[in-house]
Amino acid sequence: FFDSLQDQFDNLEKHTQWGIDILEKYIKFVKERTEIELSYAKQLRNLSKKYQPKKNSKEEEEYRYTSTRAFLATLNEMNDYAGQHEVISENMTSLITAELTRYVQELKQERKSHFHDGRKAQQHIETCWKQLEASKRRFERDCKEADRAQQYFEKMDADINVTKADVEKARQQAQLRHQMAEDSKAEYSSTLQKFNSEQHEHYYTHIPNIFQKIQEMEERRIVRIGESMKTFAEVDRQVIPIIGKCLDEITKAAESVDHKNDSQMVIEAFKSGFEPPGDIDFEDFTQPMKRTVSESSLSNSRGDGKSEPKFGSKSKGKLWPFIKKNKLMSLLTSPHQPPPPPPASASPSAVPNGPQSPKQQKEPLSHRFNEFMTSKPKIHCFRSLKRGGAGPEDFSNLPPEQRRKKLQQKVDELNRDIQKEMDSRDALTKMKDVYIKNPQMGDAASVDHRLAELGQNIEKLRLEVQKFEGWLAEVEGRLPARTEQPRRQSGLYEAQSAAGVTGCAQDRESPDGSYTEEQSQETEMKVPATDFDDEFDDEEPLPTIGTCKALYTFEGQNEGTISVAEGEMLYVIEEDKGDGWTRIRRNEDEEGYVPTSYVEVYLDKNAKGA
Repeated sequence: FFDSLQDQFDNLEKHTQWGIDILEKYIKFVKERTEIELSYAKQLRNLSKKYQPKKNSKEEEEYRYTSTRAFLATLNEMNDYAGQHEVISENMTSLITAELTRYVQELKQERKSHFHDGRKAQQHIETCWKQLEASKRRFERDCKEADRAQQYFEKMDADINVTKADVEKARQQAQLRHQMAEDSKAEYSSTLQKFNSEQHEHYYTHIPNIFQKIQEMEERRIVRIGESMKTFAEVDRQVIPIIGKCLDEITKAAESVDHKNDSQMVIEAFKSGFEPPGDIDFEDFTQPMKRTVSESSLSNSRGDGKSEPKFGSKSKGKLWPFIKKNKLMSLLTSPHQPPPPPPASASPSAVPNGPQSPKQQKEPLSHRFNEFMTSKPKIHCFRSLKRGGAGPEDFSNLPPEQRRKKLQQKVDELNRDIQKEMDSRDALTKMKDVYIKNPQMGDAASVDHRLAELGQNIEKLRLEVQKFEGWLAEVEGRLPARTEQPRRQSGLYEAQSAAGVTGCAQDRESPDGSYTEEQSQETEMKVPATDFDDEFDDEEPLPTIGTCKALYTFEGQNEGTISVAEGEMLYVIEEDKGDGWTRIRRNEDEEGYVPTSYVEVYLDKNAKGA
């Protein structure tokens, strides 16, 4: 085919160079594609790692739900998905880029060799052509010289005035030129025949062979680039099944999401076992009478002056355990009337930042109810709960259902520790037996100390298990259906109580119903002391949060208040909650409310209790 382009040698050389350039361009394209695949895989791995839950963190606990487990499975599959893109990059680099780069170097050397042979053959035929031209010009020149010499001889021979010697000399010269012309003719004829032979060999043998090799080289290049493009597609196609499996796993994980199960897990995780409060009675402010609250309300009023037993009574008010008691009581059961204005002021409104005037309308009860509804649960009435410190060992600061779960987890954890210690003890026992049978392997007495330690550890762990199982049995005994409210007890259950919560810290409250740690000083019916009475004897009083100085004398004649003298220094145990009253303490036996405008408060978060 290419032998028909013998007169297009230079164009053919340019075309083959263009073919090599195309091959190098394709190599560059594939190389950039592999870099993109690697970058994409790296970004996918970083993305998957970024959203993986951190170990031993709260975030890891959130992955117990089916939706979050499905998300975690998606992250893991994306990691495998990224790995397939790395495989694409590796295969393209090894099967295409590296192979074609090596082939291009070989192709350049082969092309250079073929065109070198072509130029060499062309130079040879050109040399033969030059020799033919030189022989032809020499033959032509000798023929002209012989013709002139013959004409000169004939002229001399016809001239009678020329001597015979001159004529002879002219004749010899003519013969010599004729002989030279004959020699040049013979040489020209020989050179011509040789050139014709070389030319035929050049155009019908050498050049066609060279062009045939160039054609084969070019066709191999075209086939090779086509095969590389096919490999380019096959590399992608090979990972499609694995990528499909990754996507199938993501779909499977998504289909495993169970909204009902997740909802149930949320219920189990946050279920407290407490019951919501009852209805609040209507409070009639049209008659000058003391505010009363029903037995099912959120506060426990003692304003009626009637004495009632402190324990075992069904008529005692029930506090909703989701609410901080201090906040609840300060919102709903602080002294019912607004505090009086300072003596020096003409009216309550004249006091800067003073409490609300008695004539101003009270904040609606629903607003206060909404406020404490959003507060976080915290139970203050457990003996082992130290204020400001870590939770108690028996988890008594938790709602009953949560406490049961924590206790069960602790029991399981201790049982696992016991099993580990027992396995270690069994292993050491076997080692000791081996040492006894084969003293050369070791001293059997060397493991006795460790065996004794393990025995002590196991005994301690078993005692811990018994302790936590006792607490667990106590909780489960009071929660047969895991829905009743917990009640702290020592030796006796309240026989008649169905779902009531025992009063925090022996139901010690201020006269108006707000929370306090002190025994009520009012006249109440006394009940015989029992183990139940001693349940919270070691309960710490409310800590002081600062000090205050009385600016005016306050008589404290209303229920729940305390009298102070001007200039007296006292402890602050509860800030003003917006109702104009501040709770203070004089000593361990005297505490109550005073108008906020009557004292100057100095808060100190690090202040110690009285």
